[in-house]
Formats: sequence, structure tokens, C-alpha cells
Amino acid sequence: MSQFFQIHPDNPQVRLISHAVDIIRGGGVVAYPTDSGYALGCRLGEKKPLETIRRVRKLDDKHNFTLMCRDLSELGTYARVENSAYRLIKNHTPGPYTFILKATGEVPKRLMHPKRKTIGLRVPENNIALALLEGLNEPLMSVTMMLPGDDMPMTDPYDIRQTLEHELDLVIDGGYCGMEPTSIIDLVEEVPQIMRRGQGDVSHFEI
Repeated sequence: MSQFFQIHPDNPQVRLISHAVDIIRGGGVVAYPTDSGYALGCRLGEKKPLETIRRVRKLDDKHNFTLMCRDLSELGTYARVENSAYRLIKNHTPGPYTFILKATGEVPKRLMHPKRKTIGLRVPENNIALALLEGLNEPLMSVTMMLPGDDMPMTDPYDIRQTLEHELDLVIDGGYCGMEPTSIIDLVEEVPQIMRRGQGDVSHFEI
């Protein structure tokens, strides 16, 4: 049975954030709000919660997972970034963009794309998500909260809890945060590739 926290979207309660961080550190799977809908997250490198997320989302081993980061200081630890790509990322962070980059050895192999050895990284513009990341002091492994067969992500935390209460350890109600996913930009090669047009202006990535 999942726990359910109502956290203020503008001024997240420190006590609840601390409790949520403890759940994640203990190997829990959390549904939490971002600036582009709700996401599922777990601690980086944890095998069992990752298997839970794969089962809930029915993901194969080719899925590019995203590391949700609190700021760009964590970027160089988990991804190889050229100067031109870094400037693009810096100009669009925080925000609703996911950047696909070559992963470093700090990223567990089970999170990488098996052939390309890539990982998604992003910095959300959401106070609850940022508070969680600050408390964790490390990135959060994340995927969009979308069920198999659905065309759109789940947007109601009460529906998320009712549907997945036996799979998740925590659902955070942070209010409505939209349903349009991030834009995905592949920066592995010199020329950016727009993999998905979602939230956010992608015109700066079109060459």
C-alpha cells in the first residue's frame, strides 16, 4: 500500500520532503510531479525498484532512462558533454527538455541504452522535484508516469495511487502539472537531433 503525501507546489514542506527522501533512499519507488507531468522515480543504481518501474511501464532494455538532476553541476559526472552541447543545455535549463548524451562509467549499465551507451539528463523547473533532488544529493532515475497502451501520461495523483497502490511506495500530490511531455534532444553527435517535440521551444536545436 503506497503512502500519499500532499506537498505544496510552491513551498514544499520540509518534513514531508525529508520523509520522501528517506523512502527513496530505502529503495522505494515514488510517483512525483515535474514541470511536464508526473514521473516515476527511484534511487540511481537500485536494482529492485528499477525492475518495478520496468514492470509497471512494460519497458524493454532499449528504453533511455532519464537522470533527473538538481543543476548542471552533476552533468559532467554522468555524461560526456562537448562545449557546444553544454552551451545549448545551459541556455535551456532548468526546463522541460530531456537531453540524450553519452553516459560515463558512473551510470549503471542497466540504465544505459544497450548499444548506444546513452542516458537522458534533465533539470526540472518544479519546486517539489528540486527539493527531493536537493535532499537526495544525487540524481533521481526517472521515467514518465504513463501506463502501457496509454497515449497520455497520468495527471491525477489520486488515480495514480488507486491504480498502482500495490506497486509504488509513495505518491506525491503536487497538484496539476500538465500532461505534455518534455522535448527530447539528442546531443550525442555534433548536430542536435530532435527526437520528440513536446514542451519547450526547440527552434534553437534546428540547424
